[in-house]
Amino acid sequence: MIKMSQAITSAVLVTTGLCFAGLSGGAALADSGSSVMTVEGSRPQITVVGEGSVSTTPDIMRLDTGVEVRRPTPGEAFTAARAAAADLTQALLAAGVAPKDLRTDELTLAPEYKDYPTISGYRATQGVEAVVRDLDKADDVVDAAAAAGEAVRFDGVTFEVSDNRVPLRLARDIAFRDAKSRATQYARLAGRGLGRVMEITEQNVTPPTPFVGFAAAVDRSSISPGRKNVSVSVRVVYELE
Repeated sequence: MIKMSQAITSAVLVTTGLCFAGLSGGAALADSGSSVMTVEGSRPQITVVGEGSVSTTPDIMRLDTGVEVRRPTPGEAFTAARAAAADLTQALLAAGVAPKDLRTDELTLAPEYKDYPTISGYRATQGVEAVVRDLDKADDVVDAAAAAGEAVRFDGVTFEVSDNRVPLRLARDIAFRDAKSRATQYARLAGRGLGRVMEITEQNVTPPTPFVGFAAAVDRSSISPGRKNVSVSVRVVYELE
C-alpha cells in the first residue's frame, strides 16, 4: 500500500527593492526549501522548490549470512568453510530461494595468533547473500539457514523496494503541486498573477533507503519490512503576470 504525505516547506520572496522573510511555523511544522522572485526587465519570474514524499512498503529481503570455521591448518580451515557454505546454500535452496538469488559475497582465510608471531590456528569464512522475493517465506528462509550447522553466522537483513517507479511518480506529483501552491501564494502576496512554467529541474531524488535489522511483526512473523519514504525535490520557474 502506498501512502502519500505532503511535504511542508518554507519560502523567501525577493523582489526588486523589497524582501519578505518566509513565515515559520511551530517546531513540528518546520519548513524547508526556498522561493525567489526576480524582476528581469519586462519578464518577472518566480523560482520555487517543491518537495514530495511517498511512503511505500519494501517487498524484497536480502539476507546477509555465511559460515565461519577454525582449524589447525589453512587447508583444513578452507575445506571446512567451503563444505559448510555448501550445506548452507543447499538449505537456502530447499527453503525456496532461487539459485539466481544466491551470491557468494565474502571468502577469507587468515591465521590466528596466541602470542604473535606464534600461530594458533586458521580462520576461514565464506559469505552467502540470499535474496528473498516472497516475504511470506522470510521466516522459513532464516530458520533454514540457522539449522544448516554451527558454522552459520548472520549479519542481518536489508529490505528494499524492487520497483520504485510508481512511488517516484507520485512523489513528483506531490512536489510539483507543492511548488505551484507556494508560487501562487507568493505571487499573490507580491500583487501578481502566476503565469506559465518556464523551467522545471528535478533536484533531489531519495530512493527508499534500505532498512537493516530484525524487527517484531504481526501475524506471528518475526521479520517485518517496515515502510520507507521516497522523496523528490523539484525546482520550478514560473513567469509572473
